Amino acid sequence: MDDYQLQRLIEETSLTYFQLPFTHKSTFNPRLKTTGGRYLTSSGNIEINKKYFDAFGMDELVGIIKHELCHYHLHQQGRGYKHGDQEFRVLLKQVGAPRFCSSLDNTRSAPRKYRYYICVDCHFLYKRVRKVNTTKYRCGKCRGKLKETTARIDS
Repeated sequence: MDDYQLQRLIEETSLTYFQLPFTHKSTFNPRLKTTGGRYLTSSGNIEINKKYFDAFGMDELVGIIKHELCHYHLHQQGRGYKHGDQEFRVLLKQVGAPRFCSSLDNTRSAPRKYRYYICVDCHFLYKRVRKVNTTKYRCGKCRGKLKETTARIDS
């Protein structure tokens, strides 16, 4: 499926379930990682994550489209279009749109790499994702100097 076919599918879905036209643009956005799609309030466009179509098929894609069209049509009418708004939740139920899309299992591809620092004075061990400037920062317990180490914290 390409962007042209997606545009046609969204236009058809809008007319079928909402009886209103979708007059803006829709595209697949490969940069979306944790969401099935998004409605852009500034432009009125809809972006869809193609990974969900590839993983779950047409039914999941139509569900995501209906969800985003709920945002779209409510926003265009000046009504409550956010997830917490009552009007949004009612419209979701009316058209049979899911509140959340299915979960992709591989959201985290690689385990985090940690750096370990030890206090020279009290020997407290710190586990950090980011590198710590050891000339600028000190131990939070005793104010001693920190030194990078290869020791690991099992947790």
